[in-house]
Amino acid sequence: MDLSGRVVIVTGGTRGVGAGIAGAFARAGARVITCARRPPEEPLDGCEFIPVDLRDAAAVEELFAGLDRVDVLVNNAGGTPYRPLAEADAVRHARVLELNLTAALTASLAAREKLDAARGSIVMIGSVSGSRPSPGSAAYGAAKAGLEHLARSMAVEWAPRIRVNTLVLGMVRTELSELHYGDEAGIAAVGATVPMGRLAEPREVGDAAVFLASDAASYITGASLLMHGGGELPAFLDAATANKDAATANKEA
Repeated sequence: MDLSGRVVIVTGGTRGVGAGIAGAFARAGARVITCARRPPEEPLDGCEFIPVDLRDAAAVEELFAGLDRVDVLVNNAGGTPYRPLAEADAVRHARVLELNLTAALTASLAAREKLDAARGSIVMIGSVSGSRPSPGSAAYGAAKAGLEHLARSMAVEWAPRIRVNTLVLGMVRTELSELHYGDEAGIAAVGATVPMGRLAEPREVGDAAVFLASDAASYITGASLLMHGGGELPAFLDAATANKDAATANKEA
């Protein structure tokens, strides 16, 4: 898909999923600007970097005011540490909400005028954590649920000049995967729980984001595209199989 001449902003686009998204838009010919608090450890081919704390509304407004044009905004910045609810107070959990939900609203509002002029597109990077229980990351899951709802409401309010969609991600293999899933054997074992048999790659997420932002998706707005490799196998299936095996063994005995 050719996005030559278009300006794309990717928040949190310096590593992992964000870098995969930024790279995909660069390959599509767009001018790509990534923004985060810290620069990438290694420069991303075809991408510019502007430092900004996305939780600072004034700084975000200044960022977009300094741009001549914005065609696509990808609200990717986010994340959370593992933190059971009872192990922190509400203020600390609220910081997770601020980064994963409020920052996306702040950036979208700051970019709205230029997106409207360009008849542009917003892509929210959501998570399956927003639609299922997320023990250890409940605030993150709540934020992602809110993000998806925000996108649907925004799509209605800002149509037809701005399209807004959510890319709902399952597990993605990044440089931080070992922190979550362990060594290569652990990552492979986790991947085996997905019907596709593996975790997604950041470049695949990027390709999906490019599609949602492109003219090929010109009538798609207010939608949520699931990108989870088929989802998770229901836990009850293993239990049911175990019960069948036990029943078979008892009959044979």
